[in-house]
Amino acid sequence: MFFANCILKQNKFNAIIQKTCELKFSTNAISAARKKVCIVGAGPAGFYAAQYILKRLPDCDVDVVEKLPVPFGLVRFGVAPDHPEVKNVINTFTKTAENPRFRFLGNLSLGKDFSVKDLRDKYHAVLLTYGADEDRRMNIPNENSKNLISARKFVAWYNGLPGAENLNPDLSGDTVTLVGQGNVAVDIARILLSNVDALKSTDITDYALEALSASKVKNVYLVGRRGPLQAAFTIKELREILKLPNVSTVWRKSDFRRIPEIVDSLARPRKRLTELMLKSLSEQKSSSTSQKKFLPIFQRSPKEIHDNFIEFSVTEIKENTAIPTNVSEKFQTDLILRSIGYKSRSFDEEINFDEKKGYIVNKDGRVLKRNSQHESIDKGLYVAGWLGTGPTGVILTTMNGAFCVAKALCDDVEQKLIDTQTEKPGLDTSDKHVVSWDGWTKIDKFEVELGKSKGKLREKIVDIEKMLKIAGL
Repeated sequence: MFFANCILKQNKFNAIIQKTCELKFSTNAISAARKKVCIVGAGPAGFYAAQYILKRLPDCDVDVVEKLPVPFGLVRFGVAPDHPEVKNVINTFTKTAENPRFRFLGNLSLGKDFSVKDLRDKYHAVLLTYGADEDRRMNIPNENSKNLISARKFVAWYNGLPGAENLNPDLSGDTVTLVGQGNVAVDIARILLSNVDALKSTDITDYALEALSASKVKNVYLVGRRGPLQAAFTIKELREILKLPNVSTVWRKSDFRRIPEIVDSLARPRKRLTELMLKSLSEQKSSSTSQKKFLPIFQRSPKEIHDNFIEFSVTEIKENTAIPTNVSEKFQTDLILRSIGYKSRSFDEEINFDEKKGYIVNKDGRVLKRNSQHESIDKGLYVAGWLGTGPTGVILTTMNGAFCVAKALCDDVEQKLIDTQTEKPGLDTSDKHVVSWDGWTKIDKFEVELGKSKGKLREKIVDIEKMLKIAGL
């Protein structure tokens, strides 16, 4: 009986050892075949996609490559400084970055430090999310006039994007005309018309604060091709500018003919926005003591730019489309800001990029092969964010889109549509000046401390060499 018990115990021990060996072998096999994904672009689309992939694929490592030494893209460089609550999403991105399977590689550029082919050789899947950094053009005479600048560049200027600090917009005149009626245009109008004291505690750059303090701007036109029912700004943005102290909003009554009669038939979001415009119009006073004015103008399409004025064609709305007529109107203005949308560009010939539409050709985030007549998927290559959809929507839109593309990527991995059996090394950055997440946290701490000394949320560093030095490179 004793020997029988010993044999039984020995058999149990052997079984445990065998199970341990099998587990060790299994662990080694998983380790050897770890999945590797590279995301190009550390903006909202990139971080949301990384968040989803890390949660869905526990045996996957995610590298996020960013051309700047700092992360967060348009959350850092696009969101208005007086909207700090919108930037709270950075806390979520930071939690994602603290995952041990996440690696941030800042100061590396597609087309300069690596190609798409390099990434595809070194990762099982590649997701492009580097956004849009060019402008759509109006294509009208004298568009290169010295009194016209890009709204994108203006936003980058006051938000501290490296390279934009020397824009030096001329704010010595009393009138600015914004061509375009999206949220970016309304943001700029609000910044131009706000009391500077309200901006001093934000993360707006010191040089922008100084320029705005000396600004002589009193009138800001917001001109759009379509009518009030097609206005691209949101109710939140409009409500904020309507509440600005010492600023009068001046609507044209003629822009709202017949609109009150159809308000009740509109979908709820559009109804609420239209009701707010009509309410503001009804409260409008014929004379105002306000020093500053916000002047929204509808159904005007840019026609030609002159030295001190811009000419617009009056438009007719047909099936939500603005059709220019032969009637025109001229606006005296000192500065013109073009705000008709951003545009992506291609940094690599490997990318199937539609130059006319300004985004990568894809189907539900899966990039299509070049010169493919049958929508053939380029397996392992994905796109998300504005680079895949065009510049539309807000951060919530970007989040939903990034999650959908990340899900498609994970589905393809789990269904073995992508070969993940071959080991992939990831990018070798040993010969590059790469900013790690630890490097970014040093920059972050430096900016916050510098801002605190000035009574601000942070003071952004705009010089890349200084960023690298702070990061320890």
